Amino acid sequence: MKISKKVTTIFLAAAMAATLFTGCGAKTEPTSTPAAEPAKQAEAPKQEATAKEAPAGEATLKGGGSNLMVIITPSHDNPFFKTEADAAAEKAKELGYEVLVVSHDDDPTKQSQLFDTAIAQKAAAIICDNAGADATVAAVKKAKDAGIPTFLIDREINETGVAISQIVANNYQGAKLVAEKFVEAMGEKGKYAELLGKESDTNAGVRSSGFHEVIDQYPDLVMVTQQTANWSQTEAFEKMETILQSNPDIKGVICGNDTMAMGAAAAIKSAGLKDVIIAGFDGSDDVRDEIIAGNITATGLQQAFLIAQMAVEQADKYLKTGSTGLDEKQLVDCVLIDSSNAANLSNFKLK
Repeated sequence: MKISKKVTTIFLAAAMAATLFTGCGAKTEPTSTPAAEPAKQAEAPKQEATAKEAPAGEATLKGGGSNLMVIITPSHDNPFFKTEADAAAEKAKELGYEVLVVSHDDDPTKQSQLFDTAIAQKAAAIICDNAGADATVAAVKKAKDAGIPTFLIDREINETGVAISQIVANNYQGAKLVAEKFVEAMGEKGKYAELLGKESDTNAGVRSSGFHEVIDQYPDLVMVTQQTANWSQTEAFEKMETILQSNPDIKGVICGNDTMAMGAAAAIKSAGLKDVIIAGFDGSDDVRDEIIAGNITATGLQQAFLIAQMAVEQADKYLKTGSTGLDEKQLVDCVLIDSSNAANLSNFKLK
């Protein structure tokens, strides 16, 4: 169902007003949450969970009163985030909701404005892949104070009891799977580099910790450099070019996401090098194709489609019953993608 012209007009007016009165957001700091602290893994979305009552003294959030579900993610230029948005919108429409899909572009200030807009439109619920573990807390609290529940996907925030659900891929488990494959492909020895994601993103640190939990057990694997490429393919290409100039004998590179893996692969190809082991993380179709072609070794599939639809199903259940029946923090295991199963991967779903 499409949003009416009236709703769209209200959204634009509210967004313009927020832009006029909101200042620049501060840079978020990296989280210090230990990577190995496990949250309860989510059950399969089709299973019935035992209902849990809201904590004593805490009222159930009823939603803003409309039938609108607002879906907020980072830029859809990244296929991972586009998949999240599309999957959430598909499930919300299937369940009878109107849908508004918007992007914060990893800008906490813009994200706050979009939360304001959702509140102004009396949204039933908000589904959000957030713009910072610390910077997002205030926005979610603001929605909660307005009676609107928020369901977070992909990235956690550094506070509990504010969002109703925080459903994320088990990045630590997935990173260890990727690292094990990387070590095997490297023959347990040789020089390698690591490309990190954004420091403000919890997942960047968690994945790196998972990588090193495995790799550091092998003394003949030597990391020559560890640099951030901020999840960017262009930046990864540039960083990899520089790394190769200083380390022409490098044997491998392990990347915090698939976008950076694609940039690293392009730089390695441009340098005329072959047989360099490359590993990524996300499970994108682009990297799938490179695995099939033999240019990239492996990636870790985050089940973005599944997680986004789980969030919408939980939002629907919460609005109807007052409970999701699950813990706030939920982990969904990742899947190793390599030459054995890459052909079965499509749109962040494994057949």
